[in-house]
Amino acid sequence: MGSALVDICVQESESFIDRAGARKGGMTLVESSRIAAALATTDAKPSIVPGGSACNTMLGLGKLGARAKFIGKRGKDAWGALFEAGVREHRVEPVLFTSSTPTGHVLSIITPDAQRSMLTYLGASAETHPSEITTDLFRDTALVHLEGYLLFNRDLLMSALAAATSAGARVSLDLASYTVVEASISYLPGIIREYVDILIANEDEARAYTGHEDEEMAIAVLAQHSPVAVIKLGSKGSLIACDGEVVRIAAITDECAVDTTGAGDLWASGFLYGLLRGFPVEKCGELGSVCGYEVCKGIGASIPEAGWQRIRNRLDCKETS
Repeated sequence: MGSALVDICVQESESFIDRAGARKGGMTLVESSRIAAALATTDAKPSIVPGGSACNTMLGLGKLGARAKFIGKRGKDAWGALFEAGVREHRVEPVLFTSSTPTGHVLSIITPDAQRSMLTYLGASAETHPSEITTDLFRDTALVHLEGYLLFNRDLLMSALAAATSAGARVSLDLASYTVVEASISYLPGIIREYVDILIANEDEARAYTGHEDEEMAIAVLAQHSPVAVIKLGSKGSLIACDGEVVRIAAITDECAVDTTGAGDLWASGFLYGLLRGFPVEKCGELGSVCGYEVCKGIGASIPEAGWQRIRNRLDCKETS
């Protein structure tokens, strides 16, 4: 469950980030007119795909063969139709409430270092009401995956956590952005301790949450707050804490990354799929690395079919080993 957003990805310069008023490597909430104004100043051809952190992860799970659905709210417009069609194409069931407000969309600015900086218009995605989220939505669900951006609507997040817990599902939370962590740090630890079974963060988010620059110290703090804790370290791989042990997983880095948009979300797809299948933690992390690596080969949070076939080939090897 998360924000139903359309990703508009453009490759641009570092100076474009400043002109657009974005935060390098972060996410800034804006009105749709701000995104339109920024797009008017670039000659780059955008790549347009369904997006949103939790949605990206569900699309990856669908491609891996999991039975998955995505819950969110879209506008009654062309962007919304594009979003819903994209979800279905990935074999994920869309459970989408609708609104007269335009569908949310994100300008993802991709710089030569392959990093993305985002301007986000939440639009209809911000209008999901807590009363719309019921236990029935999560019936027969093994895992409910939530994105940290839901912390901007605390009542909605709490409704989702209560419904997921009532349905007997495990809960995973991806912290999504260091800006989200900074804005919610006064109450976020309490939510995580009470509800979250699997906590996923990148280096910046872990630093903002724990106050520690050192990754070993940071994972130790996260492990105190959640039974399974992850820090994604980009080209340095990942750290996974589970059952009192910390495992380091190597990254796959034999080719240069083109765009890191969705890398963390697709890492979560592989990792969560492995957990759901009962793989050892090391194998879960390795599958996460493969998915995160493949998505960095192209623009946007989308892996072409050839990439998915390579992932499935590796997955077949893991299941028979």
